[in-house]
Amino acid sequence: MHAPLIAPSILSADFARLGEEVENVLLAGADVIHFDVMDNHYVPNLSFGPMICQALRNHGISADIDVHLMVQPVDSMIEAFAKAGASMISFHPEASLHLDRSIQLIKDAGCKAGLALNPGTPLHVLDCVLDKLDYVLLMSVNPGFGGQSFIDSTLAKIQQLKQRIDQAGLNTRIEVDGGIKTDNIGDVRAAGADMFVAGSAIFNSDDYAGTISKMKNAMKQATSD
Repeated sequence: MHAPLIAPSILSADFARLGEEVENVLLAGADVIHFDVMDNHYVPNLSFGPMICQALRNHGISADIDVHLMVQPVDSMIEAFAKAGASMISFHPEASLHLDRSIQLIKDAGCKAGLALNPGTPLHVLDCVLDKLDYVLLMSVNPGFGGQSFIDSTLAKIQQLKQRIDQAGLNTRIEVDGGIKTDNIGDVRAAGADMFVAGSAIFNSDDYAGTISKMKNAMKQATSD
């Protein structure tokens, strides 16, 4: 099992002081900064583009930036975010005409490549590309809005994906995004996930370090039981 990574989603941060928010959440124990990029086309919301990524890099943020593209088409955005300093980029199979080509674009740009699956997207879309991916992002809510509740059937999906990865002898990470909180992160970790996106659970708390510490303790307990 990979060491677990906590990836706070800046969708829930205070954008009037974003640089400071990102610094604070990293000092509080976060591992990766997560970008939920929405285009009001593939999903019914509009968030932010590559200039925010570039601005954080210019501000001095050196932590990995994990970009989740909920956009269609994806290829031009892959290139723009890679240039802006992204470390990891994932996209949805429904949003790309040529999965293999889009994955290769991410790799050619020097970033880690991921595929993001909605709650209703079956795992078989990974059949021909799983060995090319660094990670798979399983959505545990329907994409488009922050603050939604975790969909419980995701736990079985995580277990099935973990089994596939292990059987194929791969080293692919499983990232989960949506409704992750201190009281369910242990179950998600126990199911086989090793990267956890949390937005409102962290940024809406009064104590970032306390919340992240509770999450890490819950995961430790879940894997030692």
